[in-house]
Amino acid sequence: MPTFRLLCVLLTVLLLAAAPARAQTAAAPALVDATQIEQASNDLDRASGQLNAIRERVERHKDDDARLVELKIEAEALNRTILAISVATRPRLEAIKARQAELGDPPAEGAPAEGAVVVEERKKLAVERNEINALTGEAENLSIEATKLSNRITEIRRQLFTDAILKRTGVNTALFTEASGALTHEAATFGRTVTAWLQFVWKFKRMQLLGAVALSLVAALVLLSGSYRLFSPFITRAVQQEKPHYITRLSVAFWSTILPSMAAGAFAGTSYFFLDTFNVLRSDIAPIISIALAVMVAIFFVAQLANAVLSPGDGHWRLVRVSDRGAQLLWLLIFSMAIVNGADYFLGTISEVLGSPVVLTVVKSFFASIVIGALLVVTAFIKPVLHQGEAHDSQGRPWPRSIFILLMLTGLGLIFASLLGYVGMARFIATQIVVTGAIVVTMYIGFLSGRAVSAPNAFAETAVGKRLEQRFGLGQVALDQVGLAAGLSIYLLIFVVFVPMVLLQWGFQVADIESWTYRIFTEIRIGSITISLIGILAGILLFVAGLVVTRWFQKWVDGNVLARSQVDAGVRNSVRTAVGYAGVALAGLVGISAAGINLSSLALVAGALSLGIGFGLQNIVSNFVSGLILLAERPFKVGDWVVAGTTEGFVRRISVRATEIETFQRQTVIVPNSVLINGQVGNWTHRNKLGRIDIAISVHGGNDPRRVQEILVEVVRGQQGLLRNPEPMVVFQAFSSATLDFEIRAFLADILNGTGVKSDLRAAILERFRTEGIAIGAPAAAEVPIKISPEGADLITTLLDQATQKVRPPAAGRRGKPADDASGT
Repeated sequence: MPTFRLLCVLLTVLLLAAAPARAQTAAAPALVDATQIEQASNDLDRASGQLNAIRERVERHKDDDARLVELKIEAEALNRTILAISVATRPRLEAIKARQAELGDPPAEGAPAEGAVVVEERKKLAVERNEINALTGEAENLSIEATKLSNRITEIRRQLFTDAILKRTGVNTALFTEASGALTHEAATFGRTVTAWLQFVWKFKRMQLLGAVALSLVAALVLLSGSYRLFSPFITRAVQQEKPHYITRLSVAFWSTILPSMAAGAFAGTSYFFLDTFNVLRSDIAPIISIALAVMVAIFFVAQLANAVLSPGDGHWRLVRVSDRGAQLLWLLIFSMAIVNGADYFLGTISEVLGSPVVLTVVKSFFASIVIGALLVVTAFIKPVLHQGEAHDSQGRPWPRSIFILLMLTGLGLIFASLLGYVGMARFIATQIVVTGAIVVTMYIGFLSGRAVSAPNAFAETAVGKRLEQRFGLGQVALDQVGLAAGLSIYLLIFVVFVPMVLLQWGFQVADIESWTYRIFTEIRIGSITISLIGILAGILLFVAGLVVTRWFQKWVDGNVLARSQVDAGVRNSVRTAVGYAGVALAGLVGISAAGINLSSLALVAGALSLGIGFGLQNIVSNFVSGLILLAERPFKVGDWVVAGTTEGFVRRISVRATEIETFQRQTVIVPNSVLINGQVGNWTHRNKLGRIDIAISVHGGNDPRRVQEILVEVVRGQQGLLRNPEPMVVFQAFSSATLDFEIRAFLADILNGTGVKSDLRAAILERFRTEGIAIGAPAAAEVPIKISPEGADLITTLLDQATQKVRPPAAGRRGKPADDASGT
């Protein structure tokens, strides 16, 4: 008893000590929640201030397109932050709602009053809920304002672009007079600036300049050399190929354009980087050097593309059907348009850097548009077209009427737009014709090149494919898969590199492309659903990782735990299967969660499916689930030879409801998947096409069985198409007074060829039996001499004479009754 009393005292002390702790613990969430709400309120106030600041900067920089892009990105980022603040309060709001539901409604009038603790808690919950609702409303209002500001920025930028394109300038004598004076002043200023910079660099930055140029050349040469070594099969024009295939020409054209252009771009980029890093460039020279390098790369790219497509020096590698003379003229015209367009941009940048009047830039673009329009008109009048089968050195014919009209309208349109004062629009159209046209043509031949590389058996014929085959022992299927991956990589390169280039040419900024890329990979909205490509990719990677871990764990449990415990094979298989299903389910849940898919929505689908099953969809659901099991476990696949009940044939299609089996009579049988899951299905080609054929042979019982068996073994071993390992055998199955029964058992590498092999084997056996005198049916009767006594011989002679007299025909011309039939005697 004293011990029990002591234990009670200790327990009471512990409970009293724990009560304040519990009170503090219960008060802690309230404190945390209050702090969280206060923090959310402060964050919203800060976001409101940032939104007002962005609005003010938009008004201040509404004429600067690049700055407006940055402000739009800031507004969208702020909008996401505001939504995140609102979302962070939802868990607490749901908890408050759940607690209020537990407390229920306040007691009605006349009912017993609630306890003071309950009343106090109810009030606190109501106050906190109102605060969260107020914060949510404020966040929604701020989000709407941020969205409106972002849309307004987009509208301002659209209006800026429209004004720049459709702005009209009066083309008159005063314009050219003012421009000529500005040009003289600009030329003098540009000469002084460049001369001073060159003198400064030569005196103080000589080594830095030489080092930057040397490093740039090294970077370009490394890129060019490595790319040529890797892609030489696609860009090397073999001399022995006098008439290369069109797909080969496409691949050569694409890579002979991309690789040198990439090397030129690398040289230009590294040159500017090293010059800027070594402090060789001044603030007034850096933009000029930058645009000069960019223009040179663009002109080089257009020239390479024109040379790859037109191939002026070798008509066999030409992608279009034009004459040699026409190819040379077209290349010259395209190159001239690229130079004129590049010079316009370069001179415009010089005017902008030196602060020259805008009228000078307008006049430069005016003349550039006129020249490009005139070149297009000249292009319309050349005669480059050849008909099918004509030699490359033949006299060309005029363009088709549609192309001629298009070239004329475009060229004259540029000229008249410039003369009417719409210089901005003319310059924009001219740029799209030269630069965007080159990019689109490159994308097209790149797409065709990727298709050629990924074609069946195409990659194995390339030098890279042959080297991979020798180095890693890859088979035809693996090489085709590598070729498919290479083709997809080319498609990805085209999309990632050239699509942004086209967008930049059409007036979009780099920040626009970055913003769109971020949205595509993080938040694709379809109604109220948000899809994240990065999340989906992460989910797939986690699911694959879960599968790998599951397979490893299965092998480890089976090979280490169960094998050492000497567990029965059936139990081991059951445990291994259960671990596999559990791992796949867990990996699926992790992958779905990482992909951002709400599992509660799947619960709604499951509920609807259960309701449908209850209303009589059991068979449909059973077939559907069976189809999923067939697709997952793959007990048979398309092309397998299966036997299901009375149906035998090849599997042609497996869907989620039924499987199509084509019989040998070319009849298609639709078999529900539940029948295949619940019944027995034989698969002749499940793991491989190796199979055994059985042929029953019966001969007459009078033959020597050992001789027959030897003959059958010799014939089977000499038959083409049968495997030597496993070795074929002849089994003597049964015998009787009438027949000897044998069975041939042999294996084929491809059981699908069994019918033809069995037919040939039966024919060979029959021919050998006839050669060896082996009787199949009853043997011929043996000729045995019969001994007859003299009395018997005389009796036989008498009977034969009587029979002969009775069947003798009557004499000619004599009427009378015919003799009686011998059968009546």
